[in-house]
Amino acid sequence: MGFFYVLNAKKYKTMRKTITFNELRKLKDQLPSGSMKMIADKLDLNEETVRNYFGGRNFDKGQCVGIHYEQGPDGGIVTFDDTTILDIAKKMIQE
Repeated sequence: MGFFYVLNAKKYKTMRKTITFNELRKLKDQLPSGSMKMIADKLDLNEETVRNYFGGRNFDKGQCVGIHYEQGPDGGIVTFDDTTILDIAKKMIQE
């Protein structure tokens, strides 16, 4: 299942956060076309790693970025060890 890759804490603000899986999918669906590549380029990550952050499962090309899933209502909950990608995605939606 790949290994956990936490973004560089010195360079980026990190904070643990929990949301529902359905909230995560809704956020992903609101992102403009090409957002995964833009986020990946900005953070010098593989594009598949960013996709995995939003629920993807391609661990051959991308890595897991400190996300933990727990089953439950609303698709369960998702806990992020690092919210850098989430924060960038939210800013992209607001612009």
